[in-house]
Amino acid sequence: MDFHSAHIEHSPGPVLEAPARPSLTVLLTGVASDSHTWNLVFLELLFTELGHRVVNLGPCVPPELLVATCQQVSPDLIVMSSVNGHGLRDGLRAVEAVRRCPELSGTAAVIGGKLGIAGVSDRAHIRQLLDAGFDAVFEDAEGVQPLDEFLAGLTERLVENCIGAS
Repeated sequence: MDFHSAHIEHSPGPVLEAPARPSLTVLLTGVASDSHTWNLVFLELLFTELGHRVVNLGPCVPPELLVATCQQVSPDLIVMSSVNGHGLRDGLRAVEAVRRCPELSGTAAVIGGKLGIAGVSDRAHIRQLLDAGFDAVFEDAEGVQPLDEFLAGLTERLVENCIGAS
């Protein structure tokens, strides 16, 4: 077969359709002890495809760097991801540092992934993370649907706040 005359049909795979929602600024980060990056790349692509602006801090982000970057960027949402199983320990330290900063105290923050080394998250651990200041905790097996529902609620609240402030 002549390479130049070959005709290849390509049908694109399913594409996420960005909902008609306002664009958010999402600060994406790995937890301090987690050097994995594929999860952060996936999340960055997901948020970008949904029409949001993403600042990806990458892996192994200490709480001090997270807070300093949030102060510069003023994100609408902080997303922490853990693959190594230390999301509980590292996430607690990170969100507590964020919540101690007055200008970030109202910034939405979520965490997801492998939160404990045993795999499946303990409900008490989820409660700890929520009590420390996370707005939502997503477990590995849940997929992206709960995150999308959280985003819908967040954008709705932000729009209401903007309308109420004007």
